[in-house]
Amino acid sequence: MSLDAALRSGVAEMGIAMTQSQHETLISYIALLHKWNKVYNLTAIREPLEMISHHILDSLSVLPYLWPKNWLDVGCGAGLPGLVLAVMRPEWQFTLLDSNSKKTGFVQQAIIELGLKNVSVHCARVEEFMVEERFDGITSRAFTELGDFIEMTQHLVAEQGRWAAMKGIAEKELQTVPEGYLVDRVISLHVPKIKAARSLVVVSRNGAINP
Repeated sequence: MSLDAALRSGVAEMGIAMTQSQHETLISYIALLHKWNKVYNLTAIREPLEMISHHILDSLSVLPYLWPKNWLDVGCGAGLPGLVLAVMRPEWQFTLLDSNSKKTGFVQQAIIELGLKNVSVHCARVEEFMVEERFDGITSRAFTELGDFIEMTQHLVAEQGRWAAMKGIAEKELQTVPEGYLVDRVISLHVPKIKAARSLVVVSRNGAINP
């Protein structure tokens, strides 16, 4: 199966609407990732077809459950899920953060080559990262345990902001959520070509009034 066909089939199975321009941008991103990966070892997945399912479709699986409009992706690695989400939501703003300069260097180059206007990337440890305007949503993909993720980023979330953590099987980690925070939802995700469990955990501050 070609990359084009794999992406079209996957988003159709997931019920996600995608323009031709978005489709072409994501295919271009895979080409960049495959090229850079040979030298910089950005991801353990080597085959572009497998990158479609394990990187692009996996990132897209959370899209229907997110909210506007200012997002932080912590531990973004090669730009996942933040870069993929930014392609799909050009009216939202995405800040990508990682402490690995090799990976943020790739993400910066991808932003330039893909012509993305709604993304910025920073190389820093999340505990030391500071912003003037805090985020409506903070996401991560296999960054750290849920409780640690919340504690390490609580200085970055807006008063009514929430966390959206991508997990495998999340049940064991729910007990690590710190006092003063609530698990709003645990959403089971379906990702074509991936048999392993996938879930999204949405967490808010206790007492926050969420939209």
